[in-house]
Amino acid sequence: MTLNPTASIMVIGNEILSGRTQDVNINYIAKGLTCSGIKLIETRIIPDDQKIIIKTVNELRAAYDYVFSTGGIGPTHDDITSEAIAEAFGVPNPIHPEISRLLEEHIGKEKYNDAHRKMARFPLGATPIPNPVSVAPGYVINNVYVMAGVPQIMRAMFDQILPTLHHGKPIVSKSWYALHASEGKIAHDLAHIQDQFHNLDIGSYPFYKNEDQNGIALVVKGQDQDAIQRAAQQIHQLFIRMGYDPQEGEPI
Repeated sequence: MTLNPTASIMVIGNEILSGRTQDVNINYIAKGLTCSGIKLIETRIIPDDQKIIIKTVNELRAAYDYVFSTGGIGPTHDDITSEAIAEAFGVPNPIHPEISRLLEEHIGKEKYNDAHRKMARFPLGATPIPNPVSVAPGYVINNVYVMAGVPQIMRAMFDQILPTLHHGKPIVSKSWYALHASEGKIAHDLAHIQDQFHNLDIGSYPFYKNEDQNGIALVVKGQDQDAIQRAAQQIHQLFIRMGYDPQEGEPI
């Protein structure tokens, strides 16, 4: 495990790729990881396709300390995540007896059917992630954390996972913005600031709300608090030097 762990997110679902459903899970996971000093490197959005899921999870789990998967663990025919992940790890995908019992108890013995039992199938060796919202759990196998796609359920699962992970030094940020600022005007000097602080990420983010509410937000992010303060001070001075009125924080 590295000093600051790395992570990736695998979002599974045809409904995301078609535009029918807007993903909000990436943002929630990314914020939690950042606060915990875990660096999110990559996110992939893939379809409900077994071969693609197998290929993707094997690539990501080999490249990063943690992989967070969302979607595809429900009771319908297109929920194939568990089957694909079991194959990726080369293990069976049996019914977990205790989880099946919990689901049957929650749903009712007379209503409990094969579709419900599908949600109790885990790759052999996986450990359940409790689901306080609707009972059907996610699971972790090795460094892969498999969670539901429904945001409320995913958040409940992720909130339980996060404290158990290896945390690194928190990643923090400081921002300045200026109305009517031009990226072309500040680009050269901003690159010079970045050259001085190789251990920081300095980003330029244009915003446009209307003719009066447009400009640029400049964000410094990293782990070295002293370096962040010095870089942010130079950004503040850059805005002033270019004739802008810098405001601390993000534009509302």
